[in-house]
Amino acid sequence: MDAILNFLPYVGWVLLAIMILVFIHELGHYLFAKLFKMRVEKFSVGFPPKIFGITIGETEYVLGLTPLGGYVKIVGMVDESMDTDQLQEEPKPYEFRSKPVWQRVLVMVGGVMFNMILAAVIFMSLTALYGKAYKPSSGSVKVVEQSVAYGMGLRSGDDITAINGKPIDSLDGLGGVEELMLADPLTIDVVRDGQTMRFEGPTDIMTQLNQNKGGFGVDFDPAIIGIVTPGSPAGKAGLVRGDLILSAGDSLITFYSDLRPVVQAFAGETFTLRILRPDSVTASPAATLSLVADSLQQVGGTLYDVEIQAENDSGPYLIGISQELNIKEYSLGQSLVEGISQTWLQTRLVASSLKRIFVGQDNFRENIGGPVMIAKVTKEAADLGAPFFWNIVAMLSITLAIINILPIPALDGGHLVFLLYEAIFRKEPSLKVRMVMQQVGMFVLLAFMVFVIFNDLLKL
Repeated sequence: MDAILNFLPYVGWVLLAIMILVFIHELGHYLFAKLFKMRVEKFSVGFPPKIFGITIGETEYVLGLTPLGGYVKIVGMVDESMDTDQLQEEPKPYEFRSKPVWQRVLVMVGGVMFNMILAAVIFMSLTALYGKAYKPSSGSVKVVEQSVAYGMGLRSGDDITAINGKPIDSLDGLGGVEELMLADPLTIDVVRDGQTMRFEGPTDIMTQLNQNKGGFGVDFDPAIIGIVTPGSPAGKAGLVRGDLILSAGDSLITFYSDLRPVVQAFAGETFTLRILRPDSVTASPAATLSLVADSLQQVGGTLYDVEIQAENDSGPYLIGISQELNIKEYSLGQSLVEGISQTWLQTRLVASSLKRIFVGQDNFRENIGGPVMIAKVTKEAADLGAPFFWNIVAMLSITLAIINILPIPALDGGHLVFLLYEAIFRKEPSLKVRMVMQQVGMFVLLAFMVFVIFNDLLKL
């Protein structure tokens, strides 16, 4: 019983995401069909059995119990319903088959177009509302052990100078994993101990990213203070935003992530924190700060020592600081451009991933996810907050669009193949051929769905 209750949140979030994506996809088909005066008998989100239905005009709007897709039933079209009764008669003006090929093509790609538009709108909205947060570049990078970058040969302390031959000077310029995966092969230039070195990424980078819990594993991790909580040990001690932490007790602090285990080790005992306050930070030093060295010309700042005692409120010991993050803000126009750019990037990523899987460059089982994995990722994103949930919805929307446009019978791409045949040879494929291909396509899709569900369970 407990297992079922724990699983329900996963079901809820993935159902919400799927229903949004399916509704938008089918809305694209529906609106283009209505634009060209085609009769739409049914607009269904979800497959049978029917939970709810209402008829308005000539269309029945249905909510189905099986939330694995949806459909728009257009009169005169061979679709998932396999209903061919009307096709034995002469075409009516309002039927799908009586319209010009170009109009039918637009109806078929309408769902894909709307999924792409949805993704662009989400990315644009997230950028406009939240901007982009990134850690400031400060010296060398941190490399996580058991990560793809570590396997390539990169190490903490390396100074990255270029990726794929392009100079880089900040985490924002470093880009996300998406940009790294699109490079084939990926090359990273670093300076280590005064020597320039080049490292090449693995050919199966997607598979390795899925297998390595450390992910790609390269990050700027400067020990620069961002927010200082008022009334906290750090606030009382006089620490301010912009201070660079150099050591805690006898431990050198190279990266911000080095600080946490040191603070926990002191377990509430007083220890000395040494900071470098850059000349650009204008805050007056508090009385508790002890001057160590003034006007360090080589680094442009002042050294201070401060005695500090972490607090514990039934959790980890804390001193009341967070890491510095830079926020890149966008105007409405810039957000629009960024939304389109991000949609194009994610589209290239999904297409590239499918290509790599198809040619055997990456492992099929490791890189294919079904409903179970989608539920897991969606729930994890929702737990992090609305921006993360909507980001996943946008990426799923792009994936749904690309999958649907594949030339597989029963998908939009399969219908487009028939329409392309008609445009070239000036006649439709026979009804028998279309019916057989539709049935084959449905069987392939069902078999694939069973496979990915079992594959998800095995990976879990």
